[in-house]
Amino acid sequence: MSEQPPRPVVLVADDDEDILTLVGVRLERAGYDVVTARDGEQALAAASARIPDAAIIDVMMPRMMGHELVRRLRERPETAAIPIVILTAAAHDAVAEASAQAGADVHLRKPFSPRELVARLDALLGRA
Repeated sequence: MSEQPPRPVVLVADDDEDILTLVGVRLERAGYDVVTARDGEQALAAASARIPDAAIIDVMMPRMMGHELVRRLRERPETAAIPIVILTAAAHDAVAEASAQAGADVHLRKPFSPRELVARLDALLGRA
């Protein structure tokens, strides 16, 4: 019997408990291990403790905004190349532009489709 490949680790950072739960459950069902954080500083510490294969980050969070978190992850050699998905409730294009400038790979607006989120993550990680 062959050994299962390791499950990719996804860091999910959002201050909304409902979003953390929804995204976490959907990703675990899709074959991912999930590490959660409720603010930017907690997310940065979590990424140091267990290097994620990808990250899903809310823009508006306490203790460090999402765009700053993306920049900080991009500065670190161990997380510089991981795929990053930004989630935001902001509807204006300036936020999407700021997400791209910070280094995010994908920008999704809330409310979002959990199915689309998983599909985008699968594609970013070559699992599609």
